[in-house]
Amino acid sequence: MQFVTILTLFLCTFFPILHMINALPIFYNRKKRKQNIVRSNKSISILIPCFNEESIIETAIKGINRLDYSAKEVIYINDGSQDETMKILHKLLRLSPEERKISNQLKSNKINNFYKSTIYPNVYVIDKVNGGKHDALNAGIEYSKNELVVTLDADSILANDALHVLNEVFQDPDVLAAGGMVHPLQGVQFNEKNIERTLSVNHVIRFQIFEFIKGFYINRVSLAKFDALSVISGAFGVFNRKILFKVGGYRKTLGEDIDITLKFQQYILKNPGKRMVFVPNAVCYTECPETWKDLFKQRIRWQKAFIDCVIYYFPMLIKTFLFRTVSFFMLIDSFILGTVAIYFTLFNFGYMLFTNIGHAQNLLLFYLLGVVSLNFIYSLFAMYLANYYGVKFKGKEKIRLTVTIILDLFVYRFVTLFFVLFGTISYFINRNDWNKVSRSGRIYELEKDKGMKNVG
Repeated sequence: MQFVTILTLFLCTFFPILHMINALPIFYNRKKRKQNIVRSNKSISILIPCFNEESIIETAIKGINRLDYSAKEVIYINDGSQDETMKILHKLLRLSPEERKISNQLKSNKINNFYKSTIYPNVYVIDKVNGGKHDALNAGIEYSKNELVVTLDADSILANDALHVLNEVFQDPDVLAAGGMVHPLQGVQFNEKNIERTLSVNHVIRFQIFEFIKGFYINRVSLAKFDALSVISGAFGVFNRKILFKVGGYRKTLGEDIDITLKFQQYILKNPGKRMVFVPNAVCYTECPETWKDLFKQRIRWQKAFIDCVIYYFPMLIKTFLFRTVSFFMLIDSFILGTVAIYFTLFNFGYMLFTNIGHAQNLLLFYLLGVVSLNFIYSLFAMYLANYYGVKFKGKEKIRLTVTIILDLFVYRFVTLFFVLFGTISYFINRNDWNKVSRSGRIYELEKDKGMKNVG
């Protein structure tokens, strides 16, 4: 027991430090990256699945219309919405029926109609019978016609230069998939010249703003450098269309984003030299939950999705554990330390609190101080990297940020542990019961940032 405790403490300290060091910009070119000369614009199909998105779909359309990337098409997939989503799409896009040949390689539920906008070029709508997000994405892939496929949530807004940044990355023929940086939409204000950061929101949103900064700028950047990405965010992912067909598209699962990423990793295993990357300068803003109830639903679903994919891909992960970094980090860093070790730690906490043997209480205090200290350093390091990538908080926002960091250390961190504990257990009780997080319904001002470039 003592050996296991010491080993767990060592690994829980080692991996965060490893990721912090590896995320440093000076190590950005661990493998010498090819200098990508932009010869032409890669053709891009943007897929936006929509299910009951009447409160946000107008914002989504405005966000897409801001993009000045010419070689693109946009496909909204109405997945049997029961609200006014399809009616709003008709009204705002002025749709007309269109014919397009498809290969029928990826199966999906019945397609009712395929439309083309009569006022916006290369904008289309698929109206289909409800089948879930995976089904909607498979339909979108079938109807898409361009080389790259970008998948967005209906509440995701791309920075104006995001597609241009991705175009440069995909000039390298070895890059098959990429993930971009995701920030909570509620944490930004769009101005004519730039994007301003704000923490003038409730604590639920503040915690997520800071959590995204830590998760993407340290963990995601580091894993990408190790060629160990196990998830490309469903809010903003880019994939080679031909490879999407080769891997069989999206599977019906709790977590489409993890699943499709691991499918691509399986393909890369059989095709050495190919890779997927994380692009921190390609930025997307997505609406995050605004209440504890909605955050709980989202995080339980995320944990269920993670456990589902670990179980489904476990044979592959075990077989390649010793020679593939993605398998090593997913099993050790994410699963054992990120899930299993939490149960072990709680057991140890209970033992230390209620035992009178030795100096248990002193050991517990020492452990807690160590955890808080390490996470404080991790938080400061995350803000250093965020500042490096252009995410800056000014004036009173710095005070709010300081308060958020302190509360994150002593409150939110333990809330996230509960999400992991409850989500893991609930997966084995009712793995299919996950609810859609409600949209806020707020109106976001996007028109003023015409021509604006991303600043982080």
